[in-house]
Amino acid sequence: MIGIADTGFLVAFAARRDEFFPWAHALAENIHEPLLTCEAVLAETAFHLQDSALTLKLVETGLVRLAFDIESQRVELAELARRYADRQPDLADLCLIRMSELNPKLPVITLDGDFRVYRRNRRESIPVIMPPSL
Repeated sequence: MIGIADTGFLVAFAARRDEFFPWAHALAENIHEPLLTCEAVLAETAFHLQDSALTLKLVETGLVRLAFDIESQRVELAELARRYADRQPDLADLCLIRMSELNPKLPVITLDGDFRVYRRNRRESIPVIMPPSL
């Protein structure tokens, strides 16, 4: 399996005390190549875990790989920020929406219900993988 990793999944995977830890580990058993992510997601993950070294280890071990360049997508991100201004998305969400547009076959692995509202290419729902309880 391959997909686009959001902060919630990475935090759940790395934090044994997280309520979604079992779900994240069960899902990770099916991951055979790195999940795509962005620097904004890694920054959020490090903040939530309060552990930058552990966050960087997720990249080092190959669970995720950086696959997004904010500078080259700046115009598109600004448009997404305007479109979703009422929801006040953070930079990580904007990057993941754009990554979904650029990688349309990949689901976003998330705990964030906003991804049920966000649309890629203005009208397409974003495929997501979320815990069943969400």
